[in-house]
Amino acid sequence: MNMLDDEDDQSFHATRDGYSHLSDVEWDAVERMGSTMGIHAVSVMLEALNRDAQHATIAKFIQNGLDAEREKVALLHQQGSQQAELLREQGAQQFELLRQQQAAAGGSMHSRRPETLKIDISKHRGVEEDSLLRWFVVLDEAIRCVAPTTGTCKLHLPNQIWQDVPRLGHWGSSCTTHMRLGR
Repeated sequence: MNMLDDEDDQSFHATRDGYSHLSDVEWDAVERMGSTMGIHAVSVMLEALNRDAQHATIAKFIQNGLDAEREKVALLHQQGSQQAELLREQGAQQFELLRQQQAAAGGSMHSRRPETLKIDISKHRGVEEDSLLRWFVVLDEAIRCVAPTTGTCKLHLPNQIWQDVPRLGHWGSSCTTHMRLGR
């Protein structure tokens, strides 16, 4: 039974066979028109119009439906683009916040000493009695000498005279170590 078979209106019975000149697509559109505008309005339209006008009216109805669907798709696309942009902005904000948190955490974990440690030893002259290896050993010992856990240090190496090196203040204070090579 077709949608246009109106049992209440005995004067009109529209069937697919009565409008064989309409294609299947057009007949589907006629049924959609009946559910949208009412069966009686569609039956009046089909009786009042000739075949060409029926085709034109149905084509216009189909075109209006396509236009409405295109508008929905365009609106959904626009909303999707806006949501994607919003997500990009939120992601960038979260990335920046994470970067700032990591920078703050990294800064507190790797805090630098407020003052520098200064080690003053004689320069390597490059002569045979003053070997480079000996100079590196002295430098290494001087660095170890001012470790943060020691209050003072005294280094005993042959042919070297060291003075007591007091630690100035708390860990991280500057300390100058003077080394003289003995002859």
